[in-house]
Amino acid sequence: MKPAKFEYYKPTTLSEALSLLEETGDDGKIIAGGQSLVPIMNMRLAAPKYLIDINGLSELNYIKNEDNILKIGTLTRQSTVEKSEIVANACGLLTEAISQIGHVQTRNRGTFGGSIVHADPSAELPLALLTLNGSVQIASMDEVRSVDAEDLFVTYLTTDIMPTEILKAVHIPIIKGRNGYSFQEIARRHGDFALVAASCIMTVDDQDEISSVRLALGGVEAIPLLIEDAEDIMVGETLSDSLLDKVVESVEFAVEPESDLHASAEYRTQLAKVLTKRTLTQAYERARR
Repeated sequence: MKPAKFEYYKPTTLSEALSLLEETGDDGKIIAGGQSLVPIMNMRLAAPKYLIDINGLSELNYIKNEDNILKIGTLTRQSTVEKSEIVANACGLLTEAISQIGHVQTRNRGTFGGSIVHADPSAELPLALLTLNGSVQIASMDEVRSVDAEDLFVTYLTTDIMPTEILKAVHIPIIKGRNGYSFQEIARRHGDFALVAASCIMTVDDQDEISSVRLALGGVEAIPLLIEDAEDIMVGETLSDSLLDKVVESVEFAVEPESDLHASAEYRTQLAKVLTKRTLTQAYERARR
């Protein structure tokens, strides 16, 4: 199938793109990498009257480390972030997460912000952003507002971004001291969306006791899920089998996956438990080095 007819615009500045969004309203749609939007349009599941191509907005393509905050422009290609030494040195979890997105061709075309805006609950970048306690900068004609990752994702494929707004950048606080991370997922085939994914960032003190931990799971809810009980259970403790069992028990109660043609709810719950143990263990081992 071919998409329905649309008018095509290619602005060269952010202000021009925002003006077009204001003019077109609900009939306008932003396109960047296009890997989610184009197939949906081809299947006639979406039929925007106006397509606004923002690939020419070079001001939204950058990676910076400023004041202990990793700042990434929304149009930065995923492969660029994956290969960036700035990102690898400041935030290894992000490098690890991006390496598991689709295939090389996927990452070459896909934009960093586009994956976050699409908000698939099984996607790597929304999950990593939540784990890293990041935030997004959202621009409109009137302002640029900051939204924390925990408030960004509303429900399945839905964010707090309004039709007349554009995700401008992502900000991630850089963790100092003894810290470790892990991002793991299980998919039916290499390159597929994960059935379940687990992501963790952890810090330990000089006695190897856990100082902080953020554990998040993807593919178990309509949005990426932060396991808040993990910090209450683990802080002040050293890692042990009994401690892991306590966290796994809290995960079992927290997740509410749905069954689909790829996996049953019971199987997804079991994967969440297994990946929780693997991810916490690897993050702890890395933090102790």
